[in-house]
Amino acid sequence: MTPEERIVALGFVLPEAPVPVANYVPYRFAGRFLYLSGQGPKRADGTYRPGRLGRDATVEEAYEDARLTGLNLLAIAKSALGELSRIEAVVKLLGMVNAEPDFSDHPKVINGCSDLLVDVLGEAGRHARSAVGMGSLPNRMTVEIEAILLVRD
Repeated sequence: MTPEERIVALGFVLPEAPVPVANYVPYRFAGRFLYLSGQGPKRADGTYRPGRLGRDATVEEAYEDARLTGLNLLAIAKSALGELSRIEAVVKLLGMVNAEPDFSDHPKVINGCSDLLVDVLGEAGRHARSAVGMGSLPNRMTVEIEAILLVRD
C-alpha cells in the first residue's frame, strides 16, 4: 500500500499544499534532505483553531491539530516529491506548542503528528523530535511543526 493509500485507509484526506503567507518557501532541498517550513493546523476553509494549551485548548484538541499539521506537512512533501513513497525517512521534527508557562504535556500534543507519520510511512516515519512550548504562534494557532526528510533519488 502506498502512503497516499494509507492516508485514505486511515480516513483522512491529503489537503492541498498550504501556500506561504509571508516571505519564505514551503520547502528547500539540500542534497537528499528536504526541509519543510513550519506548518500549522490549517483547515480546508483556511482557518486555524486558536488556543493556548493550559488555558483555552485541551491536549486532545491540540493532538488533533498536530495530526492535521502532519497532513499539511505531507501535502507539501508530496508537492515537492511527486509521491510520498520517495520519503526514505523522517529525520527530525520540531514541534512548537502555544502554551502557558506551567503547561508540561508538549510531547502528548506533538504525538498527533508523530503518530500520523508512523501510521502513514511505517518505520520511515519514526524520527528524532523536539516538542517545546512557545509564548505565542502565528494566527494564535495551537501548534506549528517543521520537518526534515531524507528522500530517495
